[in-house]
Amino acid sequence: MIEAVNDRIYFRQLLAGRDIARGDNVAQQMVNFVYLIGDRVTGEAVVVDPAYDIPGILEVLQGDDMHLVGAMATHYHPDHVGGTFMGITVSGVAQLLESASVPVHVQSVEADGVLKMTGADQTDLVEHRSGDIVTVGQVPIELIHTPGHTPGSQCFLLDGHLVAGDTLFLEGCGRVDLPGGDPEALYHSINSTLAKVPDETVLFPGHLYAPEPSAPLGEIRRSNYVFRFKTLDQWKIFMGG
Repeated sequence: MIEAVNDRIYFRQLLAGRDIARGDNVAQQMVNFVYLIGDRVTGEAVVVDPAYDIPGILEVLQGDDMHLVGAMATHYHPDHVGGTFMGITVSGVAQLLESASVPVHVQSVEADGVLKMTGADQTDLVEHRSGDIVTVGQVPIELIHTPGHTPGSQCFLLDGHLVAGDTLFLEGCGRVDLPGGDPEALYHSINSTLAKVPDETVLFPGHLYAPEPSAPLGEIRRSNYVFRFKTLDQWKIFMGG
């Protein structure tokens, strides 16, 4: 479990199948990360992409003397927010809301997907636009809309951390061949929208698809093959768009 260096920032990176959902074969195969972000002074925290083991996530928070005040979804796929896929049901947002009545922060264009996948109610969601700030205690988290993997995919930027979901991994990026995928949108999200994020920012992905769980964005820009495509046409040929 990775933790923040800043004394005030509470930041935990939990690997499903190891840190939570131990013994869950699906979690071990999908290697999803769940993130806890908060303010150690006020004790408030949010969970990013709650899935697989809601009691386990809440137990970590309780053990750290933190209390949950919200959830944030990088995108609506069931391995990130819960739901059913390929005949497999993953616990997630719906089970979280049964334990804690907290707002779920989503990009506006992703709201329908989250509702359909999780069965949550419209009143459970707080819809956002890119650039909105969610403040947890005194910790600001910027929401960056990065469509491509899904229409409403978003990343979260705070104090030198970029929680990227499936928009960008240490090696590769999110798929665009699933419903709602858009190779052109993902190209611009990676090469234009995220270009404002400094090289020294540490990227925390949605899955453990590389030997390391995180890395500075500058290193990823030098080593990740997705940055080798200098034109949209090259990118679309590679991605099949």
